[in-house]
Amino acid sequence: MSDNVPTPQVLLLADWQNAGPTHWLSRWQAAHGYRRVVQHDGLRPLRGDWMMQLEEAVLESKPGLSVTLVAHGLGCLLVAAWAVHSRHRHRVKAALLVAPTDVEREALRALLASWSPIPCQPLPFNSILVGSRDDPHCSFERAQALAQAWGSEFLDGGQPGQTNAESGRGAWPQGHALLVRLSESGQLGAGPKRCSANQY
Repeated sequence: MSDNVPTPQVLLLADWQNAGPTHWLSRWQAAHGYRRVVQHDGLRPLRGDWMMQLEEAVLESKPGLSVTLVAHGLGCLLVAAWAVHSRHRHRVKAALLVAPTDVEREALRALLASWSPIPCQPLPFNSILVGSRDDPHCSFERAQALAQAWGSEFLDGGQPGQTNAESGRGAWPQGHALLVRLSESGQLGAGPKRCSANQY
């Protein structure tokens, strides 16, 4: 595996409409052999079902080796929800969270009803959240508030839209460099903060 990532157990968590072959998640999977957590229904996602799939994937990981999560869109909320409820969260070392989906926005609330409210407890592992300044599914300020609530280091991702296949990121080597840095770091990010949807 390239770039000397310390752990070979990287789980990829796609957004609710999945990630096609040109998406950076799919490119990382092909280039580095990372494992994608396949969900039963990417168009009508239920939080409980997605959490069960992540739980099974973590339990299937090799004993004695920690897991790093890489999440995009709704996958970021999956990480936060799973971390609240799972008894196996200690097996996760870190998480890279990219362009979280704000399911409490009016346009998404009905489509993704089972995902509200968004868990706002600090994550029990190291994390970086990359927010976009022009994401149609989450404002930049809201992404910052989620990062603070989850205790994640926040990074300004510029203006790539939702940081998906249409964003022009390609294989997004800068993002993979963040994954390497995250895997090598033991320092947690900012402290907790309320992330009420009414703030922004």
